[in-house]
Amino acid sequence: MRILIWHVHGSWTTAFVQGPHTYLVPVTPDRGPDGLGRARTWDWPPSTVEVPLDRLHEEEVDVVILQRPHEEELVRRHLGRRPGRDVPAVYLEHDAPWGDVPLTRHPMADRPDLLLVHVTHFNRLFWDCGTTPTRVVEHGIVDPGPRWTGEIAHAAVVVNEPLRRGRYVGTDLLPFLTVGTPLDVFGMQVGELPGRLDIPAARAFEDLPQHRMHDELARRRAYLHPVRWTSLGLSLLEAMHLSMPVVALATTEVVEAVPAGAGIISTDPDVLATALRRLMNDPAEAAELGKAGREAALERYGLGRFLDDWERVLTEATW
Repeated sequence: MRILIWHVHGSWTTAFVQGPHTYLVPVTPDRGPDGLGRARTWDWPPSTVEVPLDRLHEEEVDVVILQRPHEEELVRRHLGRRPGRDVPAVYLEHDAPWGDVPLTRHPMADRPDLLLVHVTHFNRLFWDCGTTPTRVVEHGIVDPGPRWTGEIAHAAVVVNEPLRRGRYVGTDLLPFLTVGTPLDVFGMQVGELPGRLDIPAARAFEDLPQHRMHDELARRRAYLHPVRWTSLGLSLLEAMHLSMPVVALATTEVVEAVPAGAGIISTDPDVLATALRRLMNDPAEAAELGKAGREAALERYGLGRFLDDWERVLTEATW
């Protein structure tokens, strides 16, 4: 099967392109948002092929994976086919709803010509999709292996654009959560964060390739997930696969992803701050939580289950 998909979410796409198909990824000379092409910081197989956006009309495409509303127009303009009518189409929703929650209407609501796939049950529960048929395919992770050593008694957090995204990703909580706990921040555009938030012990690590970031995360004692409102951070699932003990806000899908005994979750920041300080001083507890977290993540978010679920969705979606 030849699948057209834009490079929108690098971590998610890394798992998706491990399947048995050919994945056509549009690219533009400036590698802008509508033409990023192949990933540069993730490892994608040769079956993921860059296609110049202005030559997309020359390609044979069996199904389109849409991830942003305006991609419908990109397909019409550059492929010359209407998604859902002239070519089978799946709309993949990565995000939790925004706006008038829980009344938020999905931009693809009441579209019987599409199949709308959510990455979490929380998403499907909170989006109003009208009569559009919906499915859930939970995340899958390319297993990085149990690399955790915890040799550095710091907390680690992965967040992209923390200053712009602010309260959504819990940036404002970091100074409180890490009182008495050194913090290392990984992600895009994190360089100014320690100074702007006045976190003296914090250090920033920007734009590391995925394999190197995994190595660095695994050296930290615990993983902190302070996110208030997002679908489900893949970095949390990656940390669990690494056997890192996780400390997370019990919001959105986290309550499903981190079962009892597999990490410490709470809606009370005091509980999380106390847990971080305790783990910094108790490597044995950290190791026990990390081992249980990895077992839970492998069972629910393994790559094989993810790819099998997507095979069923693609079979259902194609004519």
